[in-house]
Amino acid sequence: MYKQSLVKVVEPIKKTTITRMNRGKKWKYGYNKEHDIIIISKTGKLGKILEIQNLRIGLPLEPLQLHMHKSSRWQKIEYPKELSKLKNIFDWRSYPEDQKEKWYDYIDEEFKRRDEGFWFMNNKTPTYITGSHYMYLQWSKIDVGAPDFREANRLFFIFWEACKADKRCYGMCYLKNRRSGFSFMSSAETVNLATISSDSRYGILSKSGADAKKMFTDKVVPISVNYPFFFKPIQDGMDRPKSELAYRVPASKFTRKKITANEQQEDLVGLDTTIDWKNTGDNSYDGEKLNLLVHDESGKWERPDNILNNWRVTKTCLRLGARVVGKCMMGSTSNSLDKGGNNFKKLYNDSDVTKRNKNGQTKSGLYSLFIPMEWNYEGFIDQYGQPVFNNPEEDVIGPDGELIDYGIVDHWNNEAEGLKNDQDALNEFYRQFPRTEEHAFRDEAKNSIFNLVKIYEQIDYNEGIGAQGNVNTGNFQWVNGIKDTQVIFYPDPKGRFNVSWFPPSHLQNKIIVKNGIKYPANEHIGAFGCDSYDISGTVDGKGSNGALHGLTKFSMEDAPPNHFFLEYISRPQTAEIFFEDVLMALVFYGMPMLAENNKPRLLYHLRRRGYRGYSMNRPDKIWNKLSTSEKEIGGIPNTSEDIKQAHAAAIEMYIQQHVGHLEDGIYGNIYFNQTLNDWAKFDITKRTKFDASISSGLAIMACNRNLYRPNAKIEKPKLNISIAKYQNTGNTSKIIK
Repeated sequence: MYKQSLVKVVEPIKKTTITRMNRGKKWKYGYNKEHDIIIISKTGKLGKILEIQNLRIGLPLEPLQLHMHKSSRWQKIEYPKELSKLKNIFDWRSYPEDQKEKWYDYIDEEFKRRDEGFWFMNNKTPTYITGSHYMYLQWSKIDVGAPDFREANRLFFIFWEACKADKRCYGMCYLKNRRSGFSFMSSAETVNLATISSDSRYGILSKSGADAKKMFTDKVVPISVNYPFFFKPIQDGMDRPKSELAYRVPASKFTRKKITANEQQEDLVGLDTTIDWKNTGDNSYDGEKLNLLVHDESGKWERPDNILNNWRVTKTCLRLGARVVGKCMMGSTSNSLDKGGNNFKKLYNDSDVTKRNKNGQTKSGLYSLFIPMEWNYEGFIDQYGQPVFNNPEEDVIGPDGELIDYGIVDHWNNEAEGLKNDQDALNEFYRQFPRTEEHAFRDEAKNSIFNLVKIYEQIDYNEGIGAQGNVNTGNFQWVNGIKDTQVIFYPDPKGRFNVSWFPPSHLQNKIIVKNGIKYPANEHIGAFGCDSYDISGTVDGKGSNGALHGLTKFSMEDAPPNHFFLEYISRPQTAEIFFEDVLMALVFYGMPMLAENNKPRLLYHLRRRGYRGYSMNRPDKIWNKLSTSEKEIGGIPNTSEDIKQAHAAAIEMYIQQHVGHLEDGIYGNIYFNQTLNDWAKFDITKRTKFDASISSGLAIMACNRNLYRPNAKIEKPKLNISIAKYQNTGNTSKIIK
């Protein structure tokens, strides 16, 4: 049975605190630093707190009375026919005064719902939607007429409201599946915000200028045209413009007061607000101040256009100094990595809300959101807007009245199974309809030097068993903090090590001492590979990670053969922390390490501490052919072309023999997806960028060192067995040469 992990209810605040604050309506809209939550309630009262992709969001308190349709689900509230005949504020002015009175409360309520959100009963469950979501469902015209209510969209708008409420945030970076409705939702939000803002600018970008124009003319403009008169400012120019929607004089920001006031047209104050689109380019909207930037299909920008460069420029359009004054609504599926996908992936990863600077902002300033495809796939959403994950045991009816007798998870698996023999088609399917972030950024098979079919088979397998706890995260430490004694592992969700196998206790911390030098006692079980670094910090803060991988080989011990059991990809605050991390792992497992010696500080660290025996010599040379430094500290150079080719060949060999589907339902046992993805992207001409590939490849070489051992031809000195002859004439004997 599928279990969703997208959203959960959390309780980070004591109930007594919530009750006390609710009593005085003291909860303020925005980021609450004391409790580390973002409050989207505008009533002063706090209800449930949701956690969506690590972002904690406080909803309003459920009211005593909720809207309820007889069907107990969302239904668009019927617009009174009398009011529907009124197209603008001037039609309202000419409306009989005695007829206006009965509509005041209705108009007031719509403005309130637009601002505070809306509660309704959905399948006997109290359900809250934000004001923006209400405007989308109730007042936005899309290609099929009125939008359906979907739980996925509800969570999307709640997350977006949190982005708007948080003053630290520049907006959202939404990783989506195809036909999720993002273009219509972002268009609806653009019109919603523009029609209540004065002296403001709203912009649209897409993967091309033509796409941005189409979004403007086919989505934004129709939504604006079909707004009710009390929400719709008077626009300047054409009714259906092609390039700019201008809410200028005599348009006015509508409130009930202005609607009911008997003002003359010339007395109205214009909004001076515009919505437009720009051609795609790095400098689009450069130098302009924006209240909202919609970034559609941002994962499909291809050269020469670069979404990263564009965001660096347009980000400045959303702030005044340190103050964020505008937001970005960015959403897209991803192209293959070499067709713009890699830039979008970096931007998405830089938007992780768990990784913030000292100002509380993510690296990009945006907040990342990924909603798996099973939440929002047409044909598998019931009449209440809920996704049908599993095969239903009872009849489930869709919004169109059709029976849904199949779950989306099985449906998706069947489609993926049918494409398994066409890896590029399968990867494209994954990118279009991703169930994980890994799926969304799948690359094309032709771009890798390794077997991507086997790599992705393993990744998919790992994701399927991810809940079974095959990998432990944590750190190593010396017992009682006393160095060079015993090492233990302690779990830590934020730890630097991922470990999938621990040796039995009798094999832990096994050391052999010869002539005062320590040697690992478990060399017959496995070995490590390491890609080190020497400098603690870099000027630009973009230094590569240190990487360490542990791999077993076949042995008679209680250890799984050919198993990558340890992954470390991190850059601690100082290089010394990294050196000690590596040393503790080597000691705990009692295995040697093969490391590149172009950055020798790690190897010198081992030598100084008496662990030179843990640093393997390069396997392709005999002892008397090693250089002086190689004899001193060990290691292998990374400059030799032969070594580079041997390293890549080692990874290729391992993938072919031990990764992905092997036989009869048996899969490989490398559970580290970060390493697998590094292999998938590996470029032998730019190998320094792939820390995980370097260290894992060295681990494979270390475990198979016999394959690289030279055929040593030792030249033995010839024995001189001839008898010496002497000349004995004279007073002394002389040897005859």
